Amino acid sequence: MNPSPDTHTSAPDRLPQRVRHELRFRQLQVRSTERITPHLIRITLEGEQLAGFHSPGFDDHAKLFFPDAETGELRVPTAGPDGLVWPPGPKPAMRDYTPRRHDAAAGTLEIDFALHDAGPATKWAETARPGDLVGVGGPRGSFIVPTSFDWHLLIGDDTALPAISRRLAELPAGAKVVVLAEVDAEADQIPLPTAAALELHWVHRAGATASGAESPLLARLRELALPAGDFHAWVGCESAAAKALRAHLVAERGAHPRWIRASGYWRRGASATHDSHDSHDD
Repeated sequence: MNPSPDTHTSAPDRLPQRVRHELRFRQLQVRSTERITPHLIRITLEGEQLAGFHSPGFDDHAKLFFPDAETGELRVPTAGPDGLVWPPGPKPAMRDYTPRRHDAAAGTLEIDFALHDAGPATKWAETARPGDLVGVGGPRGSFIVPTSFDWHLLIGDDTALPAISRRLAELPAGAKVVVLAEVDAEADQIPLPTAAALELHWVHRAGATASGAESPLLARLRELALPAGDFHAWVGCESAAAKALRAHLVAERGAHPRWIRASGYWRRGASATHDSHDSHDD
């Protein structure tokens, strides 16, 4: 059991920082597609409008705008003084994704698509070909989490693998980090390279056991003996599961409420959702 939250001190160099960016919208084209696992497609985008793209936060979100499934027409808004300005016609399907990797020198942007539904994003990703267009908006802002903790905890399902991968890549060599990652099965596991001292736990939905409605991630977390010391926890998964994981970390593991970032990357029974379960009132 870690210390209770009131024993922590929020040193200034451990407080996360919010950074705002100029909101820009881009039309990019597919450079290549790659099936990474049975349920994960990596799409690399390119285009002149990618110049100036900026994503310093490991869990940044860019909004993707998909072409009309029937006509192939792509409608992307512009940022006006009073909000978004849309071109004539129906608004496109939109979804939020974490930029997995931006290579400014190569002029490329990688986006990973977790395939678990028949929605517009999955349909587009499964049929995307080089030269196809897609719109990208943002990121509008970044949440910069310091690395100066005794250790780090990252918990997420396959929708969060890009953010987890980015965080592992940016942690200092030797930094202690525990990762719980939920995927369908062993075939859906991906390499997570890092210079940090990684303790990795894969959780498989197929065959996973949990009591009642408890998520497989929470069931696995309950079994783990976590390291001692001050830690930052990051959670990204289904919304109800993310909320339950955060509650467990605060109530049962002594996590400092201000050192947790918990997000619902999707919500069961709903589409195009992104929930924040962070609170500064704990």
